[in-house]
Amino acid sequence: MLTDEKSKVIPLRVGMTTHRVPDPGVLVIFGATGDLTHRKLMPALFDLFCDGKLPQGFSVVGFARREKSNEQFRGEMRAAADEFARNKPGDSDRWDEFSQGLYYHRAEFHESQGYASLGELLKQIDAARGTRGNRLFYLATAPEYYALIVQQLGAADLCKSSGWTRVIVEKPFGRDLASAHELNMQLLPTFNEPQIYRIDHYLGKETVQNVMAFRFGNTIFEPIWNRNYIDHVQITAAESVGVEDRGGYYDKAGALRDMVQSHLLQLVSLTAMEPPVSFDSNAVHDEKVKVLRAIRPFTPERIERDIVRGQYGRGKSMLGYREEPRVDPNSSTETYVALKLNIDNWRWAGVPFCVRTGKRLQKRFTEIAIQFRAVPHPLFAREALQTVNPNALALRIQPDEGIHLRFAAKRPGQTTELREVKMDFYYKTAFGSAPGEAYETLLIDAMRGDSTLFNRKDEVEIAWSLITPVLEYWANAPAPNFPNYAAGAWGPEAADTFLQSEGREWRAA
Repeated sequence: MLTDEKSKVIPLRVGMTTHRVPDPGVLVIFGATGDLTHRKLMPALFDLFCDGKLPQGFSVVGFARREKSNEQFRGEMRAAADEFARNKPGDSDRWDEFSQGLYYHRAEFHESQGYASLGELLKQIDAARGTRGNRLFYLATAPEYYALIVQQLGAADLCKSSGWTRVIVEKPFGRDLASAHELNMQLLPTFNEPQIYRIDHYLGKETVQNVMAFRFGNTIFEPIWNRNYIDHVQITAAESVGVEDRGGYYDKAGALRDMVQSHLLQLVSLTAMEPPVSFDSNAVHDEKVKVLRAIRPFTPERIERDIVRGQYGRGKSMLGYREEPRVDPNSSTETYVALKLNIDNWRWAGVPFCVRTGKRLQKRFTEIAIQFRAVPHPLFAREALQTVNPNALALRIQPDEGIHLRFAAKRPGQTTELREVKMDFYYKTAFGSAPGEAYETLLIDAMRGDSTLFNRKDEVEIAWSLITPVLEYWANAPAPNFPNYAAGAWGPEAADTFLQSEGREWRAA
């Protein structure tokens, strides 16, 4: 029976089972000396190993351009796990066992000989560790190398083996519709669509996955999940940090590319989708694609009316965006976007989806908030109703992951006065631990061949088709008077007024 640190039984964890362990295989990480491997991939793999979720003989090959021995690579990966993993190598005798499956392969991405020698190494690992020819290639490099690496894998016949072969492609997947389509066309001659796993780490978050479970596993919410009962939906991804060490990348991307096209449109589609016929990956993707197709395209008039962009300036003891390292001092890149999406289908007609994201905001939080309509008739005293807001349901994705419901209750005493009260559910409290790291879920799913939490080709291209007209319009229109919000604020004033004009306001964190 599962217990917490004080040996008390955790009721919601009793009877919990783990998923099946994947088949043995080799994960080849291209760009293995980079920040993604250090901060996310290796810590996630070590945690999976310590939790007993990796198969016997599972192995990792780090492919990169720097000279390095196996032992040097293992030492660096131990330091990464020690800093970022839940299970610390220093506290566990399992690191030695795990590190026996770590290998380093030095080669340039463009050198065919490097891929031929990689093939020989993979054969040796198959023989020594029983990995059965199963291959998972992870493109953790800069995007300009994606197509090159895949073409070299195909030329070296590394995509053909006695086992399964798959490739994980990191975000960003293109910069606009044309580049995303081109990248898809470059991948497909080597890998079939079911072998391509386009990753979006937001989809690996336990609380994002719970959106579907909450909607389709409970009869009390799905019947009111429509335009008859919902006034509007708010989706917020607020960050308190600035661009940190990503200035060079971010100044070419901006908030619309970096957050809206991928993460936030995924949250919109999960919130708005119809029930799939099954939890099969294609059935889920089909419903998400229907939502994206139903979003009203952005015309120049709608861009001016329904989208606000911002850029942070100096705040209290905080630099402005244009003062950040590797950022153009005259940059017109947006660090904040707020927009209204209209989904033109039967369920959501007339219900705006209000989406916002930004850096250097007052507080870090990500949530989906369902704002219900007000009661149709003021049964209680009008003055009492003025102090009570309509019902709201918030699915908090980070931090303090959980679900919160706001409703009205009568105040005790000889009165009909109402007060707002809340019902709160917190993952950590209910299940005895916080949700795991998103990359743990995504890596395991890719090993199992489950692409439900990854993006399909048409899904990516439709999302870009919505965002590309906005990018093109902004490229040919003068930027606002940036900066237009101070670091540590909640964004530009224009983002508040375009909701207030319709009698709505952004939720407080």
